[in-house]
Amino acid sequence: MARVCDLTGKRVQVGNNVSHANNKTKRKFYPNLQKKRFFIPEEDAWITLKVSTSALRTINKNGISAVLKKAVEQGFILY
Repeated sequence: MARVCDLTGKRVQVGNNVSHANNKTKRKFYPNLQKKRFFIPEEDAWITLKVSTSALRTINKNGISAVLKKAVEQGFILY
């Protein structure tokens, strides 16, 4: 599976390891993804999403329904 947040679209970023001698080698920065189940009261159903921890904070603040609606508008979820 791809390492992409289902709600925000965060994905792996690429950068460099820089040594003390200033040698640069490629490396990856992985998003902090967690697999989490959410209850949708409007549909009376549970869904499982792979979300970043920053998306979890947004869900706690705004609610799962509002965050899902925004993710659909931005095209991250086909709902």
